[in-house]
Amino acid sequence: MKISLEGRRALITASSKGIGFGVAKVMALAGASVILLSRNEENLKRAKEKIEEMGGGAEYIVADLSKKDDLRNVAEMAGDVDIFFFSTGGPKPGNFMELDMDEWERAVDLLLYPAVYLTKAFLPHMMEKGWGRIIYSTSVAIKEPIMGLTLSNVVRISMAGLVRTLAKEVGTHGITVNGIMPGIIRTGRMMEIAAERGRREGKSTEEVLEEYAEPIPAARLGEPEEIGYLAAFLASDYASYINGAMIPVDGGRLNSVL
Repeated sequence: MKISLEGRRALITASSKGIGFGVAKVMALAGASVILLSRNEENLKRAKEKIEEMGGGAEYIVADLSKKDDLRNVAEMAGDVDIFFFSTGGPKPGNFMELDMDEWERAVDLLLYPAVYLTKAFLPHMMEKGWGRIIYSTSVAIKEPIMGLTLSNVVRISMAGLVRTLAKEVGTHGITVNGIMPGIIRTGRMMEIAAERGRREGKSTEEVLEEYAEPIPAARLGEPEEIGYLAAFLASDYASYINGAMIPVDGGRLNSVL
């Protein structure tokens, strides 16, 4: 079985690095025409060059999705999109009483509002065409809240509600809507977090990463491309009966039964 996304136009947010780039790379190699999106143009140029060196095709849009003007520009510049993969960085960490209301608003503007806005922008084309794929990258915190990440725990779970609601509303139009819940993935940001913790605790980065891997049955961190493999499958015709699912990719770390 070979996954082919030939003839499909895919927009992937936060795709100059990390999980988003891993997804963009896999989809491009599967034949999709990929639109990269990030705030940093230099990072986007490098990501585009890497994809082209591997034989894929990519263009890019510079945008900050927490800004409404940028969202409008993205909707206009992207045009008709067949596959929409939404990913974003995490909001400010902290416990409930440490976070003020402005930080709650910023978390919604980062994690939820742009996903809703762009979905509304891209759905009409998908419905007219009778085919579409919407995939939201969230977090395993939806299943098991992570202490100290209150904003992520609370706001990201709304994405699960969006997945299930949209799946029911647009499924009859040949559109599927699913969510991916990444566990600990070896991104640049994760390496920075591990290095900072190592400095605080007098440990090497690799020692900290080994500690992160200890509770994971797979005994390692995930790679961004491993999110990409699932995303490419969900975006393919093979996954036409997978709709409204929230799928963890965490090496088996979650303890919840459902």
